[in-house]
Amino acid sequence: MKKLGLVGGMGPESTIPYYHDIVYGVQNRIGKNFFPNLTIESVNVFDVLRLCNEQKYDELTDYLMQAIKSLIKSGADFVALAANTPHIVFDILKEQSTVPLVSIVEATRDEAVRLNKRKLGFLGTIFTMTDDFFKKPFYSSNIEIIIPSIEEMEYINCKISSELELGIVKEETLESFQKIIKRMAEEDGIEAIILGCTELPLLLNDEVSPVPCLDTMKIHIQHLIDWIVE
Repeated sequence: MKKLGLVGGMGPESTIPYYHDIVYGVQNRIGKNFFPNLTIESVNVFDVLRLCNEQKYDELTDYLMQAIKSLIKSGADFVALAANTPHIVFDILKEQSTVPLVSIVEATRDEAVRLNKRKLGFLGTIFTMTDDFFKKPFYSSNIEIIIPSIEEMEYINCKISSELELGIVKEETLESFQKIIKRMAEEDGIEAIILGCTELPLLLNDEVSPVPCLDTMKIHIQHLIDWIVE
């Protein structure tokens, strides 16, 4: 079994299901009473969002590398970031790390390929929606990524930072997100929607979304379980 090092806290509401679903997922996979050894290094999501907003990517890289180095010192065989937004510096972190880093973006792209999806909507923080770092792996696999309008993106970003990051879920917020997704399906022809923020599953899932969801957190977790077991 390999030991996972998880950079969490981005935010706590997603780090909790990461931990729970990984340890029980490994137990279910091997079929006996066993929990894997893993270490979580929790960072401050508000510092991460501030550095992204100020485009201080060198500082963001240094900040996350401190967490990664702590995990490596704990004996982690590989590391993952329990959020989408910090993947904006993933390639640089991967170069600097002495152990493998497992990407949530690439795991989601692989799942989209497996499902034969060719046109996907994408929701996340303003940084993930507007920057190309998340979209590039999909483009290389001939998958089109559609993002909301500027006004919709600003609304989504506000609700993520002011509500979902704090574990606040409101019915009126869900209704507004449903309208955005429905518009994208009708006007842009999206086949599914990528939940490109690990707090979005607090609000959205296949039961309430107008189109099927690609839950990046669930996809990433299953990928990490594969790494631990293999």
